[in-house]
Amino acid sequence: MSKYKRILLKLSGEALASFENTVDPATLDKVVGIIKSVQNQGVEVGIVVGGGNIFRGAALAEAGMNRVTGDHMGMLATVMNALAISDSCRKNNVDVLVMSGFPIGGGVCEPMDHNKAKQALSEGKVVIFSAGTGAPCFTTDTGATLRAIEIGAQAVFKATKVDGVYTADPMKDPSATRYDTLSFDEAISKNLKIMDTSAFAMCREHNIEICVFSMLEDANTLSNILKGEALGTIVRN
Repeated sequence: MSKYKRILLKLSGEALASFENTVDPATLDKVVGIIKSVQNQGVEVGIVVGGGNIFRGAALAEAGMNRVTGDHMGMLATVMNALAISDSCRKNNVDVLVMSGFPIGGGVCEPMDHNKAKQALSEGKVVIFSAGTGAPCFTTDTGATLRAIEIGAQAVFKATKVDGVYTADPMKDPSATRYDTLSFDEAISKNLKIMDTSAFAMCREHNIEICVFSMLEDANTLSNILKGEALGTIVRN
C-alpha cells in the first residue's frame, strides 16, 4: 500500500517526443501504462505536462519574440500535449479529464477548477492540467506545484532523463554522485537545477515532497517508488 493517496506527476514535453514525431504514440501508450500501474495501487494521479517538444516560450523570447507572446504559445503547446495524453488514456480505457489554466472554448477542455479536479480524482479519473499557471512568465514546474497544492497532493513526482538529483550533471561529469534525499534549503542553496526556486519555495511552505526520477527507461520505476523502494531523489523539509 502506497504512503501517498494523491500525487502530481510532472512530465516534460520532450519526454513525449521521438526522432520521428513531435508526440510519439508509442511513448503515449507507455505513459498510460505507467499511470494505470499507479492507479492499481489505489493512488490518485494528477498530471502537469510541459510543451517543450512543440514550443518553448523562453527560447522564443531569446530569439527576439515578445516574452509574453512566446509564453502564451508555450502554454498552448502544453494543451496540445495534454490532449494527446488524454486521447491515449481513453483508447486504453482510462477515465480522464483535461483542464486548462485559461478558458478554451469549443469543448476542447474545461477551465481549471480545483473543486471539480478533486472530485474527478476521487472518482478515479486522471486529471491532466494544461496551460501552466494560466499566466505568462511562470514555468510548468511552478504550475505543477500550484496544482499539487490546489488538489491536496502529498508529493510532486518529476520525471526527468536521469534517475535523480546529482552533485553535478552526470552526462558531463562521470564523478557526479546521486543524492538519496535533500532538504529544500539544500536544493536552493546548492542551486541545483531540478525545479525553479519558486516551485521549491511553494513545496517547502506547503510541506509537499518532490521526487525526481527517471520514468520512461523502466515502466515500473514510479510504481516501485510508491511501494517504498529507494529510487530517485526525495526533496523534503
